[in-house]
Amino acid sequence: MDMNEYFERLTNELLEKNDRLTYAQARTWVELLWEDFETTYARAGWSYKGKELTEKVVRQWIENYGPRLHEFVATNPKYKHLLNQ
Repeated sequence: MDMNEYFERLTNELLEKNDRLTYAQARTWVELLWEDFETTYARAGWSYKGKELTEKVVRQWIENYGPRLHEFVATNPKYKHLLNQ
């Protein structure tokens, strides 16, 4: 499976959880969460466990935080330019 398939599946799941996001915003969130997890995991010195683990973690974040992700921009202007396109 290529990255686009992972991102597409997770983007659709996020849109199901949060109808206040546009497709582009949801896709950006998925890519940011994916990158954040992989970067943090690598910095911690853990060996790469594959895309399946990253997908599982991002899916859990979507479950837990997806309905409120649109509120994040208001408190974190650093990401506003990425999510208000």
